[in-house]
Amino acid sequence: MYIRTISRKNKDGSTVTYVQLAHNVWDQTTRSAKARVLHTFGRTDALDTDALKRLAKSIGRFLTPEDAHQIQRTIHGEAPLQFVHSVPMGGAYLLRSLWEMLGLDTVLRDCLKERSFTSPVEWATFAMAANRALSPDSKRGVEEWVREEVALGNPEPIDLQHLYRAMDVVLEYRETIHKEVYFAVADLLNLEVDLIFFDTTSTYFERDAEDGLRQYGHSKDHRSDLPQIVIGLAVTKEGIPVKCWTLPGNTSDMATVEQVKNDLMGWKLSRCVWVMDRGMNSENNRLVLQRAGGQYILGEKLRDNQEVHKEVLAKRGRYLKVRENLEIKEVVVGTGERRRRFILVHNPEEAKKDKATREKILARIEKSLAELGDQRGKAHKKSVCALLAHRTMGRYLRQLKDGSIRIDKGKIRQEAHLDGKYILSTSDDTLSPEDVALGYKQLLEVERAFRTLKTTLDLRPVYHRKDQRIEAHVFLCFLALLLVRIAERKTGLTWERIRTVMERLHRIEFFSKDGRVLQTTEPTKEQLNIFKLLKIPPPKRIQGIQNTPKIHSNTTKKQA
Repeated sequence: MYIRTISRKNKDGSTVTYVQLAHNVWDQTTRSAKARVLHTFGRTDALDTDALKRLAKSIGRFLTPEDAHQIQRTIHGEAPLQFVHSVPMGGAYLLRSLWEMLGLDTVLRDCLKERSFTSPVEWATFAMAANRALSPDSKRGVEEWVREEVALGNPEPIDLQHLYRAMDVVLEYRETIHKEVYFAVADLLNLEVDLIFFDTTSTYFERDAEDGLRQYGHSKDHRSDLPQIVIGLAVTKEGIPVKCWTLPGNTSDMATVEQVKNDLMGWKLSRCVWVMDRGMNSENNRLVLQRAGGQYILGEKLRDNQEVHKEVLAKRGRYLKVRENLEIKEVVVGTGERRRRFILVHNPEEAKKDKATREKILARIEKSLAELGDQRGKAHKKSVCALLAHRTMGRYLRQLKDGSIRIDKGKIRQEAHLDGKYILSTSDDTLSPEDVALGYKQLLEVERAFRTLKTTLDLRPVYHRKDQRIEAHVFLCFLALLLVRIAERKTGLTWERIRTVMERLHRIEFFSKDGRVLQTTEPTKEQLNIFKLLKIPPPKRIQGIQNTPKIHSNTTKKQA
């Protein structure tokens, strides 16, 4: 595709030239290339130059700064400024602006006031958090990334030793940073902390031996063959992370509740309702959460055969529809100190899925039983034991006195009664049943945060051996998650989209005999909109000018 001109002569002898956008196509008949006109811009003496500018600008959006500058040099000859290189700066500029907006730079500097550090600890901390959000890498990779691949804005170089020193400092002042940053976030987003969501996940290590925090335990990554650590995360109902915990890999969910409640007790939070999954539910944990006036919303284990749960499920009455595919029924069991308030939740869409899943499992069971053949009077086979012990199929089977196994129709009826249902309990009588159900559904925000940690921010692999470095690594991922969530909350965009758009904003370095110029590419409309939503001013177009010192002739003579 190219711009061409064609001319024709008028009757009066004058010549008229037209500008056209054309491209060549192969003519199979003549076996030659022919020009096909796509668009005519008009006569050269009445040319719409604005249309050409718009076309050039539109094409330029898909070129790198290097390519665009090279084209300019081809058109206009040797430019007075020679292109040196360009690096992305938009994402780092956005994150640094949020970092300073939260006062993280001030908090870290205050922590270091009485220390005699000369290394750039605060900037090194930011570099590691920003790297997690933009281009996750090892700490050695961060050193190269800052030096070669991003315009971070750091006033002095950041070396590997600075990164490790910053990790030690951050871990030492972790509790102070947690607390100060939380209140800064609450002010920035005008948060009311009435619901605190807490859950845990795990991440494993590619090694066999247990050591310190790395212990074998229940793996939520389905890697029970490897040692792991447990990570706890508390977030607000808006999905903003409040605090994180790094615990030994053999820590059970139930064992985390008291530590979490005690750690946040001194934060002087407003009326606080803890929302936790069924893995945290125990009588002792319910008491812990109610200390000092706290309240809870907890998921209940539906299939644990507790009498109280049977009573809730047997309660007659109609469901109240509160949302699409969300129906609820309130049930109060017991009186006085033994009184407990439950919300039975039913999702018709999930009920259909549960029924379909069960029918598939039953079809697999029938096929397996047919393959076993007649089992009466025969010794137990390994295949029979394996079927009974199977994680999903075993629940629908029962063994007869003669040793044969059959489908348990009573169990099928019991499971059908649970389709699409789950039970919640709460200690707060001021919450409506609808608020309890919707509040629990927001627990998905924690799961979403864990997905972001493990995928977007690449929590794993962890390139550290010492426990304190592992804890510091998790905390840096937490800080990156905090910045990412704030950006998402204030813009309404996913971080993947924000990062893609902002990384197109580059800082370009030009050089000439007179000096060096640092300039940004012109912000696009979408980039400007993101800055506006975050209330961040766009970066200055001219980032810096350094003049080349000139040696005067008289000075040269004296030196000679």
